[in-house]
Amino acid sequence: MPLDLLAQALNGLAYGALLFLLSVGLTLIFGLLDVVNLAHGSFYMLGAYAGLTLIGATGSFWLALVLAPAVVGLIGALVERRLLRPLYRRPPLDQILLTFGLIYLFEDLVKWGWGGRIRSIAPPAVLAGSVRLGEVTIPAYRLFVIVFGLAVAAGLWYLVERTRLGAIIRAGVFDAEMTRGVGIDVDRVFTAVFAVGAALGGLSGVVAGPIQSAYPSMGVSILVPALIVVVVGGLGSLKGSLVGSLIIGQAETFGKAWLPGVSMLMIYLVMALVVLLRPQGLFGRPLK
Repeated sequence: MPLDLLAQALNGLAYGALLFLLSVGLTLIFGLLDVVNLAHGSFYMLGAYAGLTLIGATGSFWLALVLAPAVVGLIGALVERRLLRPLYRRPPLDQILLTFGLIYLFEDLVKWGWGGRIRSIAPPAVLAGSVRLGEVTIPAYRLFVIVFGLAVAAGLWYLVERTRLGAIIRAGVFDAEMTRGVGIDVDRVFTAVFAVGAALGGLSGVVAGPIQSAYPSMGVSILVPALIVVVVGGLGSLKGSLVGSLIIGQAETFGKAWLPGVSMLMIYLVMALVVLLRPQGLFGRPLK
């Protein structure tokens, strides 16, 4: 039993790291722009398919891990500048409806370009085996996902909390008008943050490919757990995104292992408990 607990905990940690890579982009976008981007799961899907295409063209998973998020980030920047920016002064429902419509647009584009069948992405050869941790064996790729997710979390924390760019982002969150008043182009910062958030969604799609494969509705499938992570951790909180991801990753993994018939109920129960005790989430700020 202890070995089974450890094995499931490691699997939950890998899934939590994957959820973090996805939900942190959603958190960053909301934290600065106050936009609940329902199309964020589509960036995850686009990242998986961009990675699949680049791996097929170059034969390198690592090159796809760098280039696919850049492609998705560029798409995100175009979406923010051309579609979302005119809606910032309009009711939030307009933004929600737009991003909801983008889900179907991107899904149809993927079906048109790649077809509707499930496509698998092979992990890099160096991560194709397993690693033994004491008495427990874990796939090397899942261990990579854990380490990579934690490294991204550390890098984002340093960027937001310890750099001039992070100070500008935080200033834009609390008082955009004053930030403009000191000569900072807040609109450009908004576009950059949205692009980074989209790129992180695309990055999570590439990383998830060897575990969950690529299919057109994958963005919709992952959107609900990602939104639950954001609610549990707190809207706009980087720390909350990490902690919420790890909690939901463990809850869903142990639910599937021990209570497969009601595994999704576990994460809803966690969300309900957090919302009842702390409506703004574990580390979040209240909605404006």
